[in-house]
Amino acid sequence: MHAFHCHVLKINNTMEKHPVKISETGYVTHNVKQFKVEKPAGYTYVSGQATDVSINKPELEDDLHPFTFTSVNSDDHLEFTIKIYKERNGITAKLADINTGGELIIHEVFGTIAYHQRGLFIAGGAGITPFISILRQLRIDGKLAGNTLLFANHSPADIILKDELTELLGENFVNVLKVPHGEVINADVLKPHAGKHANYYVCGPDKFTADMIDILKGFGVAEEQIIFEH
Repeated sequence: MHAFHCHVLKINNTMEKHPVKISETGYVTHNVKQFKVEKPAGYTYVSGQATDVSINKPELEDDLHPFTFTSVNSDDHLEFTIKIYKERNGITAKLADINTGGELIIHEVFGTIAYHQRGLFIAGGAGITPFISILRQLRIDGKLAGNTLLFANHSPADIILKDELTELLGENFVNVLKVPHGEVINADVLKPHAGKHANYYVCGPDKFTADMIDILKGFGVAEEQIIFEH
């Protein structure tokens, strides 16, 4: 997976294709690139959802990969915030060379991470991407109060949109940094939050997601309270 690392459930198997021109690009960390693209007429989604994306070039247009929207549905554009892995020579390495004026192809919307009730968001690295859109939408709706984000990263340089997340959540934005503090999100970190929230939203690499769910269940959090990509 790329912009997010949760397993994705596709809810529509049709192959509608929308070529979209890139209007703006820029790096938000040393290896995370943001793309703003045209929004096709009538194209709608719910914060937390994703779409398959390919590069609109003959040799790449059928190489589809899922990326989460970090924009909100009311925006007049679509935004993707994508971690670039230049060493893997995959789609993200190719996206590193695609800039303003280039074209992507987007497809149908899918995904199951959706906001239900106020809660604890638990993100690992690029797993923050569905939560960016959700938190932006909550601000628009006046429903940010009571939500908390635990965001695990390797180092301060890896924190995606740190300033915006701080503005959105204030003291309810908690960074967990392996370097320099040796911190990880574990049972000790999660224990003070267990039982205090209506929902627990989890997204990150597969092992991270599985570990978080196991810890939460161990504290008695009901399965239906935990929202993640199945």
